[in-house]
Amino acid sequence: MKAFLMFRERDFDLAQELPPQAEDLVRDLGLVALFEAMAAGDHFLLEVARKAVLSSLKEVDAVRYRQEILKDCLANPAVIRAVYDLAVETVDAERKHYWGLLSRYPGSILHRSVLVLQLCVGSLRRLRRIAEEEAEKFRSEGFRALFAMLQRELAEDYLTIVESHIERLKFRRGPLISAALGKGNAGTRHRLRRLNGDGRRWLERLLARQPAYTFRIHERDEAGARILSELRDRGVGLVANATAQSADHIVSFFRMLRTELAFYIGALNLHQRLATRGAAVCFPAASPCGERRQRAQGLYDVGLALLGDGEIVGNDLDADGKDLFIVTGANQGGKSTWLRAIGLAQLTMQCGLFAPAQSYCANLCSGLFVHYRREEDAEMRAGKFEEELQRLSAIVDCLEADGMVLFNESLQSTNEREGSQIGRQIVEALIDSRIKVFFVTHMYDLAGRLYDKKLGNAMFLRAERRKDGVRTFRILPGAPLSTSYGKDVFAEVFGTDATIGPAREDPDQPAPRQILRVAR
Repeated sequence: MKAFLMFRERDFDLAQELPPQAEDLVRDLGLVALFEAMAAGDHFLLEVARKAVLSSLKEVDAVRYRQEILKDCLANPAVIRAVYDLAVETVDAERKHYWGLLSRYPGSILHRSVLVLQLCVGSLRRLRRIAEEEAEKFRSEGFRALFAMLQRELAEDYLTIVESHIERLKFRRGPLISAALGKGNAGTRHRLRRLNGDGRRWLERLLARQPAYTFRIHERDEAGARILSELRDRGVGLVANATAQSADHIVSFFRMLRTELAFYIGALNLHQRLATRGAAVCFPAASPCGERRQRAQGLYDVGLALLGDGEIVGNDLDADGKDLFIVTGANQGGKSTWLRAIGLAQLTMQCGLFAPAQSYCANLCSGLFVHYRREEDAEMRAGKFEEELQRLSAIVDCLEADGMVLFNESLQSTNEREGSQIGRQIVEALIDSRIKVFFVTHMYDLAGRLYDKKLGNAMFLRAERRKDGVRTFRILPGAPLSTSYGKDVFAEVFGTDATIGPAREDPDQPAPRQILRVAR
């Protein structure tokens, strides 16, 4: 029995290692807010969300498979939560039957396995009932296959037979074991035998004489009791092993069902949070890695939508066939937010989630990497520029064709001329290697020289600024400008009357200099 709700032909591996760039993605794209919204305070949901979102799918069919299942979940949230709660209840109840050191003995193993099987049969019957009642509401391949399997494999006649076997394995009349005499009259070839049916009533059996020789162990005979227990263990050993395997198989099914449904429960939690904010979502149209597709309407930063309470400003983009995106423009104009939105949309698309946009279409990538500006190294192990180059080198070591790299104000820890020259070389090398590049920068020399090359596969965008200095937080096509309008930020902080003027003469500082003069 397999759930197959994350992949068409294999289970989801919760123990898989995350890609090497995972921590940078979490930090720079603000994924913590996304994970917490999906988890809704549940640690297990948080773990599954983290593994699923960061372990991107590379095939279009795999993405669509999850999307169709998620559409069913959104259409039937009460059913999905009921199935998930049943799986959680079963797994938690099974844990209560763990007996620690006693589980090494066949008798204890058999007893525990029988209890677990009895518990699981009840859960399987409830699960089959849900499948029978709700199957017609589901359209995805994954859920239809799961519900069909439950109805086919868990017929009532089959469960009744299983329950009869469980009842027999309780050995209420004690086990019937046969043995032969070996060397030195030692017992050998212990076999568990099936008890014959007895149609007599219990009173008749009680009053009837036993047609066999019997003996009883004294209640204080510890050695005899231990020997009798060992004989029992030898007889039930094979049955205990088979029963334990059956119990483990069913419990593992419920564990995997819980794990795979946890991803979709997280998606339901996220969808509910975004709906309360009035934020639109869509199921993106994914294209193969080798294509170059990038179109969006109303694209926004999902982390900002979850944490903020202001108006959500979406952006449109129509850039099919492009490998390079250079974003310039006014300070605090929304460039970094737009870049995060691109990265988040790519991740949510490649894990089968909905995207934070009214519509979204993009090609899959072989790997998503980020290179953001970092604060100064407190331990002073490397200079800021050296640290940037080290992180770039680590990214290049992991890159494959059709990967994607997001640069946010990179290479600005050195002078503009040097940073621009290195940046152009890096960008050109990445594009030649079929890497999709998004680069937010204030270096006009970098953006301007790339713009002058008239690259057919490049798109230049700019943060919109009105004539009065107001930022609309929209990113629109536009040539690079030689200014980032830092004066607007200065005026906002210090007031419109702030000016830069010559310093007054000071006998202690005879050399002329410029000082900041702020009108009070």
